[in-house]
Amino acid sequence: MTKGLLIVYAGASGVGKGTIMKELLKSDSNFRLSVSATTRLPRPGETDGVEYHFVTKADFEELIANDGLFEYASYCDNYYGTPKKAVFDMLESGIDVFLEIEIKGFLQIKEKYPDCVTIFLLPPSMEELEKRLTGRGTEAPEVIRKRLDTAQKELTYAEQFDYTVINDDVERAKNEILTIISNIKKERNKEN
Repeated sequence: MTKGLLIVYAGASGVGKGTIMKELLKSDSNFRLSVSATTRLPRPGETDGVEYHFVTKADFEELIANDGLFEYASYCDNYYGTPKKAVFDMLESGIDVFLEIEIKGFLQIKEKYPDCVTIFLLPPSMEELEKRLTGRGTEAPEVIRKRLDTAQKELTYAEQFDYTVINDDVERAKNEILTIISNIKKERNKEN
């Protein structure tokens, strides 16, 4: 059996990662999104174990202490991390796994798993990113400002990713990511 492809998928908050991910998951039955653990509170409509495993700070720190996370980061005063066992189990069974993570997590994964595929999703512009974050209506203006400041810093890491995709249109961006993955799988199959 061919091992699954590990795809690190990142981008600034509000860039549309979740929207495009939903479309990607619908497009290929062999794609899975790793469900991360977080200490942040659920947003309206989010379900524990679906969007995230919502855990306490103490539980998260226990996972860190027991080496139970593939990667983790602190972002906007909350922890986010990827449970190790679930990712490895899916990869071994031939499933292509997306890790939707922040920059600190990307750096950890790239070091531990150098043959992973890394894709960074870019906004068409900072103005559009601000409009998207404000349009969510889920955060206070000071939180939005903090996210925009963080996004500005995150964008400086884009060149360290294997691929960058601009989310100016969901369908176009999704298709570009599908093409990237298809080409990588063809190339790796030739090598084996």
